[in-house]
Amino acid sequence: MITEFADIHIKPGTDADFLAAVAQAAPLFQRARGCTAMRVEKRIEESDNYVLIVAWATLEDHEVHFRQSEDFQEWRRLAGACFARPPQVTHTAVALVGF
Repeated sequence: MITEFADIHIKPGTDADFLAAVAQAAPLFQRARGCTAMRVEKRIEESDNYVLIVAWATLEDHEVHFRQSEDFQEWRRLAGACFARPPQVTHTAVALVGF
């Protein structure tokens, strides 16, 4: 499993619009090939910063199948107006499970 972390800085005052857009976009992720979970967390220390966290079966499911899809374009159309700058995306894989 691969976890995508998208660090998203939004324009001040667009919290409600951004969260509404993410809620509307949730089905796009849910039906994406290899996508098993999606959530958004708000950074405590930075009021205009969110982290989109998505679980993918493979990196290819995200980087190729989703990013090259019409659903990805729709996600960006829905939420993109709120972005203060392009999201910074990283991927991780479990290296060790402590408990």
